Amino acid sequence: MLVFLFLLFAAMAIGCALAMVAQRNPLYSAISLIGVFISLACLYVMLAAPFIAAVQVIVYAGAIMVLVVFVIMLLNVEHEERRPNRLKFLVPVAVVLAAVLIGEVAFILVTVPDFQVTASSNVGLTHSIGSMLFTRYLLPFEITSILLLMAIVGAMTLARRGGMLSPNARVVPGAQQFTAAMVDPAAAPDDLTLVETETTGEAARLLGVEDLRDPAKRD
Repeated sequence: MLVFLFLLFAAMAIGCALAMVAQRNPLYSAISLIGVFISLACLYVMLAAPFIAAVQVIVYAGAIMVLVVFVIMLLNVEHEERRPNRLKFLVPVAVVLAAVLIGEVAFILVTVPDFQVTASSNVGLTHSIGSMLFTRYLLPFEITSILLLMAIVGAMTLARRGGMLSPNARVVPGAQQFTAAMVDPAAAPDDLTLVETETTGEAARLLGVEDLRDPAKRD
């Protein structure tokens, strides 16, 4: 029975992995990756590691994949765009690496003896992992949390950083509304009459930047 379940979950993991690579729709690829995570969680349960299986489902199949699906739907990516393959040597390299990986798996299955998990073993249980995590490995755990905090602060700093354009630079949109005081020096400062533009060239003429492509006229 265990062999049958192992073959079933292993086949599900391999099938979902192949579907993830073969799908041209990124949303379907993300759903296939969730299938891979769930299959791996089932294999972890069979290996008497329920904590790792729960983390696999909660963290990877739950939180991370929700973020990936959210980004895919936010970018509104529907299908993969076919482009000319410039690195044609990658296909035979991938085939060779896949053959090497299959050979390694076959070697391990043939040479490594069977491992039997005893009933008294507490390896992989939540209690044993928690006790080791907050006693013997407390310092590495706290260092990891500090590194994650530094990465979050750095990402926020890069996202909020300004000053990419000089104070004299002007960004001209394709269609915009300006006030008369912005485009006419002779107008009163409190003149809020709207002046509409429909093209980039029209907006450039109103702002006094007639040729944006001329480097001599840029800031």
